[in-house]
This record gives sequence, structure tokens and C-alpha cells, in this order.
Amino acid sequence: MIGVALELFSRRSPDEVSIDEIASAAGISRPLVYHYFPGKLSLYEAALKRASDDLASRFVEPHDGPLGARLLRVMRRYFDFVDEHGPGFSALMRGGPAVGSSTTNALIDSVRQAAYDQILSHLRVEHPPARLELVVRSWISLAESTALIWLDGRRIPRAELEVQLVQDFAALAAVSAAHDPELTALLRRLLKDEPADGPFTDLAARLITLAGEDR
Repeated sequence: MIGVALELFSRRSPDEVSIDEIASAAGISRPLVYHYFPGKLSLYEAALKRASDDLASRFVEPHDGPLGARLLRVMRRYFDFVDEHGPGFSALMRGGPAVGSSTTNALIDSVRQAAYDQILSHLRVEHPPARLELVVRSWISLAESTALIWLDGRRIPRAELEVQLVQDFAALAAVSAAHDPELTALLRRLLKDEPADGPFTDLAARLITLAGEDR
């Protein structure tokens, strides 16, 4: 029922979706809906909570192997969610008129914080310096906006975007490392285990080639 409600709410304004429509789409009776939820607002909140919990879980990844490969697996699961639940993803990220901004923002922030905590755990950093926090939080926002834009027409192959986002993380980290010796040391530690065919190494090779073409 919650999944059906989320799909309906994300395609139209919650004010335009009736309890009868939700019950019919879910194959249950109207009284049964009210048995679990006192009203449409509480059902909408539950639907968004389900989406936020599912999305946050996509960032959980074993700490095995090079960082680039781990982030790529995360991005694939992230886009699995976006691909399969596009309207639900949009509803969560953009909110809706039936839920107060504080409720919606709290759900979105819970996803962002879960992603942030997971990334820091992979970096093996408990107390990140300011520039590293900026890198990680900026990258999470970039992944969100990229997914929302991609849903509008899917004009770029999904697999390419997944790799690009992983490389975006490396690029953001490299720019900040140029201004921060502590971040430079962290980045060197992470990159020393990257394989020759990994996304980070591929980015470096592309940049070297690009710089060479301008000479």
C-alpha cells in the first residue's frame, strides 16, 4: 500500500490523489487504508519515509577493495533506485504540498547524512577537516541533481553517468587537496591502491591526454 501510494503521490499533487484511488490501486478496501493510517497526510509521510530509508541503504558498501570500485558499486545501486522508482525519487527530493517543509527536509537530510557517514567510513576519517566535509557533501548533492536531470529524458547513458560521478568525487577531492596538505596525504593514501583499470586512474589518463592535445 505504501509503495502504491508513493507512486501515485509522486506523479500528481497529493491533493489530487484520493484515498479511494489508493485503495483501488493497492487492491484493498478504503476502511483498511484508514485502519493503518488516520488520513492521507500520514500515508504520504510514510511513503516518503519508505523511499528515504531505501535510498539511504544504497550507500552501504563493504570496505573491501579500492575506493573507486566501491563508489562505483554505490552509484550503480543508487541509480537502480532512481531508474526503478523515478517518480518516488522525485517526490522525495522535491517534496510536495501535503507535507510541511520541516518533515520533508528531515527525510531528505536523513538520506544525505547516511550517505555522508558511509563515505567518511570508507575514507577511514572520523573527524574530517573542513575541505573534506565540503567535498563529500558537495558530491552527494551533485549525485542528487544529476539523477533528477537524468530522469528528464535519460539523454546520457546511465552507466556513463555512474562512472562520471565516481570520477567527479576524485576531481573534487583533487582540487581541494591542492589547497590542503592534510587532504593531499589522504588522497595519496587512497589512490595508491587504485588499479590501472579503475575509474580514478581512467580519469587521470583522460586528463593527461586532454592536456597533451592542447600543446
